[in-house]
Amino acid sequence: MQLALVDSERLEAFPGGRGQCPTCGAAMVAKCGPRILHHWAHAGRRNCDPWWENETEWHRDWKNLFPEACREISHTAPDGEIHRADIRTPTGIYIEVQHSAMTDAERISREAFYKNLVWVIDGRAFRDNFDIYHILPDPGSELAQDLVWSKATRSMQGAARGLFFRVSEGRKDYPGEYISKATLSFGEIHSLRELQTEIEQAYRGHHQYDWVRPRRTWLDATCPVYIDFGDEHLVRLEIYDESNLPCIRYVSKRKFVHDVMVETDAGAIATRFYPITTADRVSGGFAI
Repeated sequence: MQLALVDSERLEAFPGGRGQCPTCGAAMVAKCGPRILHHWAHAGRRNCDPWWENETEWHRDWKNLFPEACREISHTAPDGEIHRADIRTPTGIYIEVQHSAMTDAERISREAFYKNLVWVIDGRAFRDNFDIYHILPDPGSELAQDLVWSKATRSMQGAARGLFFRVSEGRKDYPGEYISKATLSFGEIHSLRELQTEIEQAYRGHHQYDWVRPRRTWLDATCPVYIDFGDEHLVRLEIYDESNLPCIRYVSKRKFVHDVMVETDAGAIATRFYPITTADRVSGGFAI
């Protein structure tokens, strides 16, 4: 833990420190060796929160992006169950930063407990298995309503560069059929290059991707999932449209931190768009 109560004040660990756990009231001792991350540990007992995991520098860096009053906040459910969230913003959004693997059962339990929750997971260990491909137009744009994209994978290099069918052509060629984005899987194949300018103009950070050997619990999450690969942008896992195409959306960390402090709903993070600069588009980023 980063913070413990010392004389009723929440303080970070210091050499020789003694304190109390803000959640359960048990005695805490400071761990401040030269080769470890300074932290508090329960004295003579297990951590009082079963969802606790060993804190890494990555955890601590994320917590330190927020004011001290937002870090390690205990939440009590109506039935009396208590857990300690990594971050709780003043607007009521809970943020859990997760480094280690997680079971489906624990993820489901945390989502049900916190409800207004957003996940930030450490993606550095599987970055080489996570391919990000071509840009996609904003799924809410007029252009996107006519395009059905072929799913991109490592083995499908054509699709990785951007291939699509057109709903309007399907309806014209097969007037007796019910054609929609959810049903169209045939017709003339088009390349992204044909609409490069229009797609770039409608870009809002969305890309196709392929996650080889994915951590599947995050694909099933009901709360928003953002992956941190260690740069200035987060990658949010999304479903693009009614064709059920998996996609990611780039969101700058700066925008994420801003939005969780002002939005009241975790699902509203990064839904208010600002212009994307040329530099951001080239780098695959998404500006605040």
